[in-house]
Amino acid sequence: MNWTGVMPAITTCFDRDYKIDHDFVANHCRWLVEHGCTGIVPLGSLGEGAALEYAEKVAVIETCVRSVGKKAPVVAAISSLRTAEAVELAKTAADKGCAGVMILPPYVYRGDWREMKSHVVAVLRATKLPCMLYNNPVSYGTDFLPEQIAELANEHKNLESVKESSTDVRRVTAIRALLGDRLAVFMGVDDAIVEGVQAGAVGWIAGLVNALPEESVDLFRFAAEGKIDEASATYKWFLPLLRMDTVPKFVQLIKLVQQEVGMGNARVRPPRMELEGKELDEARMIIRAALKTRPGRNAERETTRA
Repeated sequence: MNWTGVMPAITTCFDRDYKIDHDFVANHCRWLVEHGCTGIVPLGSLGEGAALEYAEKVAVIETCVRSVGKKAPVVAAISSLRTAEAVELAKTAADKGCAGVMILPPYVYRGDWREMKSHVVAVLRATKLPCMLYNNPVSYGTDFLPEQIAELANEHKNLESVKESSTDVRRVTAIRALLGDRLAVFMGVDDAIVEGVQAGAVGWIAGLVNALPEESVDLFRFAAEGKIDEASATYKWFLPLLRMDTVPKFVQLIKLVQQEVGMGNARVRPPRMELEGKELDEARMIIRAALKTRPGRNAERETTRA
């Protein structure tokens, strides 16, 4: 498992009956990899993992592995309210051909360190796959501190990476100060990617990449290669869209961007609901303004459609 580059936390596409559109998911994965993404991460919060039945999660894993598994690693997000189910999903991900897993804390229960460590360790012990820990205290209320991450890494060799979504770029340097290159640090919030790379992050679990893979890969590459002028210009253009990844309705917004570029639709499963009224109008205004000024490209170019 090569933990580097831009790995999309993919959305889950639904058809008109709100069933998973597996044909689209497969085409979407291939399209993302063809445009330079280095891995695919299904079933996370952006993938509406909490709204999927267990069997649906397994089916999504199968679709992703079948579509791109020979070209790029599939890293299944392991999220569940129950530790036993998380363990079972991690085992199934390995059986279905995933190259790694990303371990989330329970969505609802905000446990203490003893409880959260026990949950994560149960998954780590359940699989030999390389694992990424997902730290998102803003959304989940559980904060894996750098010292705690180091403790997990020192005790479990298959913990190889961390998705850092605390929004505090100093966490990148803090983790690296404790562990050096022992863990590959990925940024998990879109609007901190340049700062994160400058602080030492080697990858990006990205959101807006679902709609704009070329721009996302370019931005990451510019930052990683120290091309400050190019990174600054692309970042300035991209930030109004990247900030859509950091608000409560990020799923609705990112799917709306996909719809606007012709790569998906805006359907979300309840309790989420599609944007409407003033909220929808404002979001479309931001999206369409950005698409008209896409850097270095014809804003009216035909978009690949699944």
